[in-house]
Amino acid sequence: MKSEDTPFEGGPMDGRVLPVLLGITGHPPKTYRIPVPAADGGPPTVLVYRRVPRERSGRTGLTRGWKYLYDPTGRAGGRPRWPWSKSGSDPDATPGGKPDDAHG
Repeated sequence: MKSEDTPFEGGPMDGRVLPVLLGITGHPPKTYRIPVPAADGGPPTVLVYRRVPRERSGRTGLTRGWKYLYDPTGRAGGRPRWPWSKSGSDPDATPGGKPDDAHG
């Protein structure tokens, strides 16, 4: 398997560079989770890092590598968003704003 030395920024891993395995597309994973065991034997704390472009080339705008930024919220935002799936709002709800004059 191929790996790439990827820098980490922010959080407890700030300034470290770790070899991260690349996927079949040649990119590292979008999120990198690091479980940290608790000192008292409780459940481990999970550090979450999100992949962002390291730098972009000036002429073509292509990404020249990746880095991971610390995400203190640690929310799972990696779900695919399909165009046919419903959003958080109810489609049958009355739209906000001023009512149309033709309807009363």
